[in-house]
Parts: sequence; structure tokens; C-alpha cells
Amino acid sequence: MSYTNTKGIVIREVSTGEADKIVTIFSRYSGKMTGFAKGAKRPKGALAAGTQLLCYSDFVMYKGKDMYNIQSSEVIEPFYEIRNDIEKLTYAAHFVDIINDIILENQPAAKVLQLFLNTLHMLSKTDRTPGLLARIFELRVLSLIGYAPYVKGCMECGSSDLDIYSFSFRKCGCLCSKCCSKDEYAMKLAPGTYMALNHIIYAPLKELFNFSVSQEVLYELEKLSRRYLKDRLEKDYNKLDFLKELKL
Repeated sequence: MSYTNTKGIVIREVSTGEADKIVTIFSRYSGKMTGFAKGAKRPKGALAAGTQLLCYSDFVMYKGKDMYNIQSSEVIEPFYEIRNDIEKLTYAAHFVDIINDIILENQPAAKVLQLFLNTLHMLSKTDRTPGLLARIFELRVLSLIGYAPYVKGCMECGSSDLDIYSFSFRKCGCLCSKCCSKDEYAMKLAPGTYMALNHIIYAPLKELFNFSVSQEVLYELEKLSRRYLKDRLEKDYNKLDFLKELKL
């Protein structure tokens, strides 16, 4: 019997039987991994802590017929602060929805995992605006999987002199003042929104979260990002709408 040791974060858990769980783990080198966690629903079970949703753990498991069997799990980061806050938990659930849709079994996605963990860290350990963290995650993860919008110049004529900032969802990039009329549905952007968009797509990971924006820019980023996310992944991610209902 060959054992596998891997670090990963639980992105789905399903109860099976009275005391067991089947969990989906997002690992650095194997993408999604499905594992059977015997006794994980028992509060004092050896696998109870490390197999909870959003728990980043070090797993030891072996390959069974249909899935892995988890032998042990050692908690690295439980992200307790997220699970104890309804707003943060809703944002984390939104991130998990996206991850579950874009990550496949046995396909490494180390950069996406690092982005996911960093975003959860910022959400749980800092006072950064959750809405901005969501926009950063959405746009950066789309860029990592090959859907980066073109923001270095005009999609139509190639000019880098974007004196009026517009974003074309049809062309998946920016248009200059001379070309924006060619797409009547192009979204006009404030200069700050364009600058934030550039930063999110191109900044090194260690600098990715080191900026803030005005409410106007945050509103435009949300409008752009959620539409772009829906267009590219062909799905309407609406978990965050729950928070708007809570604030009514």
C-alpha cells in the first residue's frame, strides 16, 4: 500500500453514514483530490479537525478503488475567524464556488491555490474590505486560468494612450477614446478603476493586496468583475447577493 502525503484545503464536505465524510481537497500538486474520512463527524475523532470545510491541513492518505482514504490530518490553518463571521463566511463560500468550478482532479494549480490561501488569509486576519478582496480574487484567478482581460492598451487600435478609459466585454479588454464608440455597450471606467485593474492583473503576488480604492472605484470594479466572471465561466455567481439582503 502506497501512502501519499499532501498539503491542501478542504473545499467540499459531504456526510456519509453516521460518522463519516467524503471531502474534496484542493492540493498544490494534484488539484482536486477526493478523500474518505472515516469517523470525521465524531467531535473527538482523529480526523474531525483537519477535514472541516476551509481547513488547510497536512494529509496522509492512500489510494483506494474510487477515492483516497485519509489516514491522518494535521491542521496547518483552520481559518476560524472566517467560520465565526457570517459576512466573511459568505465571501469565502463565493471563492469556494469558483474554485470548485475551475479546478480539476489531478491537474496541478499551485498558483491558484496560493492566491486562494492568500485571499483567505487577508479575509480572516486583516481588516481589508471584503468586497475589494473579492474583486481581486475574481479578476486574478481568471487571469491565472487564461482569461486575463487586455488592459495594456486599446484592443482596437493598439494605442497605449488611454485618455478615456472604457472596457469592452465583447472584446475582453480596454478601448481608447477614439475606438470606444465601436462598442456601444463598453463600460466607461474612472482612471482609478483602470489603475486598480492593471494592478490586480499584473502585480506580483506579494504586492497584490497592497492598495485601497474609493467607493466609486470599488463599485465600478464590482460591476466589471462580476459581469466578466459570469461571461467567462458562463455562470452567475450570486452567493454575495445574500449579504445585500441582510443589510436591507
